[in-house]
Amino acid sequence: LPASRFYDAFRGRIMFPIRDSAGRVIAFSGRILPSLDDGKVGKYINSPETILFSKSEVLHGFDRAKLAIRQKDAAILVEGQMDLLMAHQAGYENTVASSGTALTERQLERLRRLSENLLIAFDSDSAGMKASERAIRLALSLGVNVRVIALREKDPADLILHDKAAWERAVKEARHVIDFLLDGILNSEKESRVKALALEKQLLP
Repeated sequence: LPASRFYDAFRGRIMFPIRDSAGRVIAFSGRILPSLDDGKVGKYINSPETILFSKSEVLHGFDRAKLAIRQKDAAILVEGQMDLLMAHQAGYENTVASSGTALTERQLERLRRLSENLLIAFDSDSAGMKASERAIRLALSLGVNVRVIALREKDPADLILHDKAAWERAVKEARHVIDFLLDGILNSEKESRVKALALEKQLLP
Protein backbone atom coordinates (compact mmCIF):
# COMPACT_ATOMS: atom_id res chain seq x y z
CA LEU A 1 0.00 0.00 0.00
CA PRO A 2 1.20 3.57 -0.61
CA ALA A 3 2.58 5.33 2.45
CA SER A 4 -0.34 7.78 2.31
CA ARG A 5 -2.73 4.92 3.18
CA PHE A 6 -1.18 4.45 6.60
CA TYR A 7 -2.13 6.50 9.65
CA ASP A 8 -1.63 6.43 13.42
CA ALA A 9 -4.64 4.73 15.05
CA PHE A 10 -3.92 6.59 18.29
CA ARG A 11 -3.42 10.03 16.73
CA GLY A 12 -4.52 12.94 18.90
CA ARG A 13 -4.62 10.81 22.04
CA ILE A 14 -2.77 10.50 25.33
CA MET A 15 -1.25 7.03 25.50
CA PHE A 16 -1.48 4.68 28.47
CA PRO A 17 0.27 1.31 28.64
CA ILE A 18 -1.89 -1.66 29.58
CA ARG A 19 0.02 -4.12 31.74
CA ASP A 20 -0.60 -7.69 32.81
CA SER A 21 -0.52 -8.76 36.46
CA ALA A 22 3.29 -9.04 36.29
CA GLY A 23 3.66 -5.46 35.03
CA ARG A 24 4.53 -6.36 31.42
CA VAL A 25 3.08 -4.09 28.72
CA ILE A 26 0.63 -6.10 26.60
CA ALA A 27 -1.38 -3.34 24.86
CA PHE A 28 -2.14 0.38 24.82
CA SER A 29 -5.09 2.63 25.54
CA GLY A 30 -5.48 6.10 24.05
CA ARG A 31 -7.63 8.90 25.48
CA ILE A 32 -8.74 11.63 23.08
CA LEU A 33 -7.27 15.07 23.77
CA PRO A 34 -9.99 17.46 25.03
CA SER A 35 -9.31 19.93 22.22
CA LEU A 36 -10.03 17.21 19.63
CA ASP A 37 -13.06 15.66 21.31
CA ASP A 38 -16.02 16.43 19.05
CA GLY A 39 -18.25 13.83 20.68
CA LYS A 40 -18.26 11.70 17.52
CA VAL A 41 -15.40 9.39 18.47
CA GLY A 42 -14.87 7.24 21.54
CA LYS A 43 -13.14 8.88 24.48
CA TYR A 44 -10.90 5.81 24.78
CA ILE A 45 -9.69 3.29 22.22
CA ASN A 46 -7.62 0.21 22.98
CA SER A 47 -5.24 -1.97 21.05
CA PRO A 48 -6.98 -4.83 19.24
CA GLU A 49 -7.33 -8.04 21.21
CA THR A 50 -4.48 -10.55 20.92
CA ILE A 51 -3.36 -13.77 22.59
CA LEU A 52 -1.81 -11.59 25.29
CA PHE A 53 -4.53 -8.95 25.61
CA SER A 54 -8.20 -9.66 26.33
CA LYS A 55 -10.35 -6.72 27.47
CA SER A 56 -12.62 -9.04 29.43
CA GLU A 57 -9.74 -10.16 31.65
CA VAL A 58 -7.56 -7.07 32.12
CA LEU A 59 -8.07 -4.58 34.95
CA HIS A 60 -5.98 -1.46 34.45
CA GLY A 61 -3.60 -0.79 37.31
CA PHE A 62 -3.99 -4.30 38.74
CA ASP A 63 -0.23 -4.91 38.75
CA ARG A 64 0.30 -1.79 40.90
CA ALA A 65 -2.79 -2.27 43.08
CA LYS A 66 -2.74 -5.95 44.01
CA LEU A 67 -0.48 -5.61 47.07
CA ALA A 68 -2.44 -2.61 48.41
CA ILE A 69 -5.73 -4.47 47.87
CA ARG A 70 -4.46 -7.30 50.06
CA GLN A 71 -3.11 -4.93 52.69
CA LYS A 72 -6.29 -2.81 52.89
CA ASP A 73 -8.61 -5.76 52.28
CA ALA A 74 -10.59 -3.71 49.79
CA ALA A 75 -10.46 -2.73 46.12
CA ILE A 76 -11.70 0.55 44.65
CA LEU A 77 -13.08 0.25 41.12
CA VAL A 78 -13.19 3.30 38.83
CA GLU A 79 -13.96 3.66 35.12
CA GLY A 80 -11.22 5.58 33.35
CA GLN A 81 -7.45 5.85 33.20
CA MET A 82 -7.46 9.42 34.53
CA ASP A 83 -9.61 8.34 37.48
CA LEU A 84 -7.10 5.58 38.15
CA LEU A 85 -4.07 7.88 37.96
CA MET A 86 -5.62 10.55 40.20
CA ALA A 87 -6.70 7.99 42.79
CA HIS A 88 -3.19 6.51 42.97
CA GLN A 89 -1.65 9.99 43.21
CA ALA A 90 -4.02 10.73 46.09
CA GLY A 91 -2.69 7.68 47.95
CA TYR A 92 -5.43 5.20 47.08
CA GLU A 93 -3.15 2.59 45.57
CA ASN A 94 -5.77 -0.16 45.92
CA THR A 95 -7.61 1.30 42.90
CA VAL A 96 -8.15 -0.46 39.57
CA ALA A 97 -10.05 0.63 36.44
CA SER A 98 -12.34 -1.08 33.99
CA SER A 99 -11.55 1.69 31.45
CA GLY A 100 -14.94 1.98 29.85
CA THR A 101 -15.58 -1.71 29.28
CA ALA A 102 -18.36 -3.61 31.03
CA LEU A 103 -17.08 -5.38 34.12
CA THR A 104 -16.83 -9.15 33.70
CA GLU A 105 -17.02 -12.11 36.02
CA ARG A 106 -13.38 -12.98 35.31
CA GLN A 107 -12.25 -9.50 36.34
CA LEU A 108 -14.25 -9.68 39.56
CA GLU A 109 -12.87 -13.13 40.35
CA ARG A 110 -9.35 -11.72 40.12
CA LEU A 111 -10.27 -9.06 42.64
CA ARG A 112 -12.13 -11.45 44.91
CA ARG A 113 -9.04 -13.63 45.25
CA LEU A 114 -7.37 -10.63 46.90
CA SER A 115 -10.35 -9.22 48.83
CA GLU A 116 -14.10 -9.74 49.03
CA ASN A 117 -14.67 -6.04 49.65
CA LEU A 118 -15.33 -3.79 46.64
CA LEU A 119 -15.93 -0.03 46.55
CA ILE A 120 -17.38 1.24 43.27
CA ALA A 121 -16.74 4.85 42.17
CA PHE A 122 -18.08 5.21 38.64
CA ASP A 123 -18.98 8.48 36.92
CA SER A 124 -22.17 10.13 38.19
CA ASP A 125 -23.66 10.60 34.69
CA SER A 126 -26.36 8.28 33.34
CA ALA A 127 -23.88 5.98 31.57
CA GLY A 128 -21.82 5.71 34.75
CA MET A 129 -24.89 4.91 36.84
CA LYS A 130 -25.94 2.14 34.45
CA ALA A 131 -22.42 0.70 34.50
CA SER A 132 -22.51 0.85 38.32
CA GLU A 133 -25.78 -1.07 38.43
CA ARG A 134 -24.40 -3.81 36.16
CA ALA A 135 -21.20 -4.07 38.20
CA ILE A 136 -23.17 -4.15 41.47
CA ARG A 137 -25.46 -6.96 40.32
CA LEU A 138 -22.53 -9.03 39.06
CA ALA A 139 -20.48 -8.49 42.22
CA LEU A 140 -23.39 -9.39 44.49
CA SER A 141 -24.04 -12.56 42.48
CA LEU A 142 -20.46 -13.63 43.24
CA GLY A 143 -20.83 -12.96 46.96
CA VAL A 144 -18.70 -9.80 46.99
CA ASN A 145 -19.40 -7.14 49.64
CA VAL A 146 -20.23 -4.01 47.64
CA ARG A 147 -20.21 -0.40 48.78
CA VAL A 148 -20.73 2.67 46.61
CA ILE A 149 -18.65 5.85 46.72
CA ALA A 150 -21.24 8.56 46.02
CA LEU A 151 -19.86 11.37 43.84
CA ARG A 152 -21.34 14.82 43.24
CA GLU A 153 -18.75 15.68 40.59
CA LYS A 154 -18.90 13.98 37.21
CA ASP A 155 -16.05 11.58 37.91
CA PRO A 156 -13.43 10.69 40.56
CA ALA A 157 -10.62 12.49 38.69
CA ASP A 158 -12.50 15.81 38.79
CA LEU A 159 -13.31 15.44 42.48
CA ILE A 160 -9.75 14.52 43.47
CA LEU A 161 -8.33 17.37 41.37
CA HIS A 162 -10.60 20.07 42.77
CA ASP A 163 -11.38 18.81 46.28
CA LYS A 164 -9.23 15.94 47.53
CA ALA A 165 -10.76 16.19 51.01
CA ALA A 166 -14.23 15.62 49.52
CA TRP A 167 -12.95 12.50 47.78
CA GLU A 168 -11.46 11.22 51.02
CA ARG A 169 -14.79 11.78 52.79
CA ALA A 170 -16.66 10.03 49.98
CA VAL A 171 -14.42 6.96 50.28
CA LYS A 172 -14.70 6.91 54.06
CA GLU A 173 -18.48 7.29 53.89
CA ALA A 174 -18.98 4.73 51.11
CA ARG A 175 -22.42 3.23 51.61
CA HIS A 176 -23.64 -0.32 51.43
CA VAL A 177 -25.21 -0.91 48.04
CA ILE A 178 -28.70 -1.52 49.49
CA ASP A 179 -28.68 1.80 51.34
CA PHE A 180 -27.36 3.59 48.25
CA LEU A 181 -30.02 2.20 45.93
CA LEU A 182 -32.80 2.67 48.47
CA ASP A 183 -31.93 6.34 48.98
CA GLY A 184 -31.83 6.90 45.23
CA ILE A 185 -35.35 5.52 44.84
CA LEU A 186 -36.89 7.21 47.88
CA ASN A 187 -35.34 10.60 47.07
CA SER A 188 -36.59 10.58 43.49
CA GLU A 189 -39.42 12.90 42.49
CA LYS A 190 -41.59 10.05 41.27
CA GLU A 191 -44.97 9.26 42.78
CA SER A 192 -45.24 6.62 45.48
CA ARG A 193 -46.63 3.91 43.17
CA VAL A 194 -43.71 4.33 40.78
CA LYS A 195 -41.29 4.21 43.72
CA ALA A 196 -42.90 0.99 44.92
CA LEU A 197 -42.42 -0.58 41.49
CA ALA A 198 -38.80 0.57 41.45
CA LEU A 199 -38.22 -1.05 44.83
CA GLU A 200 -39.70 -4.29 43.54
CA LYS A 201 -37.75 -4.34 40.26
CA GLN A 202 -34.42 -2.78 41.27
CA LEU A 203 -33.88 -3.46 44.96
CA LEU A 204 -35.59 -6.72 45.90
CA PRO A 205 -33.71 -8.88 43.36
